[in-house]
Amino acid sequence: MNTKPFTSGPGENAVMITRVADRQWHALDDDLVVGRAHALHRPDGRLFVSIDAWHDATFDRLAEAMLAQLPSPLYTVVDEADAGLTAGWRRAGFTVRRREWEYTVPTDPQVTGLGAARLPAGVTIVPAGQADERLLRAVDRTIRDEVEASVGWQSMPAEVISFPAGDTIVDPSKYAVAAAPDRYLGLIRVVTAKRPRIGLLAVRAGEQRRGIARALLAHALETLHRSGAAAAWTEVQESNRAATALFGNIGAQPMSSNLELVR
Repeated sequence: MNTKPFTSGPGENAVMITRVADRQWHALDDDLVVGRAHALHRPDGRLFVSIDAWHDATFDRLAEAMLAQLPSPLYTVVDEADAGLTAGWRRAGFTVRRREWEYTVPTDPQVTGLGAARLPAGVTIVPAGQADERLLRAVDRTIRDEVEASVGWQSMPAEVISFPAGDTIVDPSKYAVAAAPDRYLGLIRVVTAKRPRIGLLAVRAGEQRRGIARALLAHALETLHRSGAAAAWTEVQESNRAATALFGNIGAQPMSSNLELVR
């Protein structure tokens, strides 16, 4: 445990910055926790940091202590509407790496226009919960390798879930797939725990521009519509023009944006 005194203002009690665990720090004012910071390795190996503090001075002191003890590069994600938090990370030397938009997506085929979405000849949709797990893991691995070899998987929106080592399919029942007779060509993951969310939509590089992604999306949204869900949510990186066009063309509306910052 490491502690450092910090006076946050004239006449105020000394604020102590305390490292309470391997990647956790507390700001203490007369034994009262007035700020917290922690760091977490994401499944892709990057180190993300966060700070929760009432006052700018406490935020800055926590950032100073944490950043002095962590390796670079470091990342964080903020709601772009939170100008104060964004400013705090900028003071700590972070810059914007990318912007990610959250969309609300209608599910009604009459609204999306996806009722007429068609698959290429010989390709079928296997509904969620019915996919062959071996083929599912194979297409997921292939697509991830293709993305990593091009723009890099770090450029993709990512859920923060604790994957077992080397495993990126935590719950196979969440995936519907587009299937050829001998392999899977694409996949879509929909999570419905709190609200319907499209966490991943991807197609093998050699099978793109054939309408497969559109058909997978049509299937997933129609399934949600039949279950009574009027809308789903998803995140799209601003620079991903294909995904932005796909969701924009079916009536999806941007609701908020997140910034990924890096130092």
